Amino acid sequence: MIVDAGIYLSGRTNFFRATQKRPSPDAFKFFIGSPWVILNRRFIEYCVLGWENLPRLLLMYFNNVMLPQEGYFHSVICNSLDFRNSTVNNDLRYKVWDDPPQTEPLFLTMAHYDKMVNSGQPFARRFQANGPLLDKIDEKLLKRPGHGPVPGAWCAGRKSWFIDPCSQWSDVNVVKPGPQALKLQKYINRTLEEADSGAKSCRL
Repeated sequence: MIVDAGIYLSGRTNFFRATQKRPSPDAFKFFIGSPWVILNRRFIEYCVLGWENLPRLLLMYFNNVMLPQEGYFHSVICNSLDFRNSTVNNDLRYKVWDDPPQTEPLFLTMAHYDKMVNSGQPFARRFQANGPLLDKIDEKLLKRPGHGPVPGAWCAGRKSWFIDPCSQWSDVNVVKPGPQALKLQKYINRTLEEADSGAKSCRL
């Protein structure tokens, strides 16, 4: 494995490529995937407290690997007897790729809006900063008045042309799912069913 490492000097990040190779260890197997992961508390406690040495062992190895965020958690999960069957091979993100795919997905545009919304996926990337698509999401989906907070059942103020109902709060724990939340529920249920049917990520 060829290793890339970055050195921070005088406010600049310089990269060099090592010429030496490390032998692949036989104590564990490597797994890679999306850097966008959702991890539950039990797994994070396992990584921090480490009731076995695997998280620390892999941490030391991935310390000198380029793009460790694409392999560390994946390798810990899939090499652990306690967690390897708890994975879902889905990063919950809507993306559009070139054909053949490049290293990064395409920037989303207004032309992708309908497919993105109908996909049910709760996240998406990549967006142009301050692009019109973000404005449309704010207006149509989040209904954010003047780029303020997303209104919800906790907004207790009176709605009018001059008053933001979210300027007054009631119980912030009140949740009333809207149409997009119901779409998300269907998408999550479908994703979990696919995982139960064998779409696990711990496969070589």
